[in-house]
Amino acid sequence: MKIAHLILAHKNPAQIARLIGRLKHPGAYFFIHLDLKTDIQPFQYLEKEANVVFIKNRVKVYWAGYSQVQSTINSLQEISNYAVAFDYVNLISGQDYLLRRVEELHAYLEQNIGKAFMEYYPVYEVWKEAIPRLEKYFLVESNLPGKYALEVIMNKLLPNRKLPHGFIPVGRATWFTITLDQVNYILEYIKKHPEYSRFFKYSWGSDELFFQTILFNSPFKNNMVNNNLVYTDWSQGGANPKMLTIEDAGKLVASGKFLARKFDKAVDMEILDFLDKQIGA
Repeated sequence: MKIAHLILAHKNPAQIARLIGRLKHPGAYFFIHLDLKTDIQPFQYLEKEANVVFIKNRVKVYWAGYSQVQSTINSLQEISNYAVAFDYVNLISGQDYLLRRVEELHAYLEQNIGKAFMEYYPVYEVWKEAIPRLEKYFLVESNLPGKYALEVIMNKLLPNRKLPHGFIPVGRATWFTITLDQVNYILEYIKKHPEYSRFFKYSWGSDELFFQTILFNSPFKNNMVNNNLVYTDWSQGGANPKMLTIEDAGKLVASGKFLARKFDKAVDMEILDFLDKQIGA
């Protein structure tokens, strides 16, 4: 079982090193997409570790913008072209951490080979708050002055947008664990259908819809499991998950998930130490 861990990162090189250390395994490889706005020099020592690669085609990533999708596409393409034929690609952030022994993760994927682990709730039936992301225009990454006023005008004068090809939109969390065959299907699809990517360039939070929707409307639909293997706490409300601390230890252990986010060693190092002991450092 060979897993390509794709880590989207923008800070905390020491914390990423610690994450890689916990995920180390004979079948594990690490691909780091570092936000192009971030100086790579403090991170470069990570490449001295075995099977650690930096994504070359880096993107300046902006929260809720299409750049988050583009950074993932670029990374998936480089993983697909890599010399190793991976069984799975595991998309995580630099603020994730392992909750269980890495051997358990590899064994679980071995036992469930072919399945795609993603969160995918039907937008029009379940995740209704995401409907405006699809029907309205958002200029998230535009530098035009007065862009928010322009959004209002566009959405007043123009008809609601429609997802290409009559696709059923699904999504929720960005993070996923999917097979290389599924990765290659996604890459080939967006290569043949540039209009799909163009549509999402005018969405908000498109990274939470883009990849799931392709697979849900593909021959891989029956392989999808509505579980992305990552524990996230949204109890505080808002657009960002809770920063996890030692107070969350019990919930993390009881979650049954393989990973969790978000952690920040500058906020609480104790929770990372606890998890290391729990797993068996």
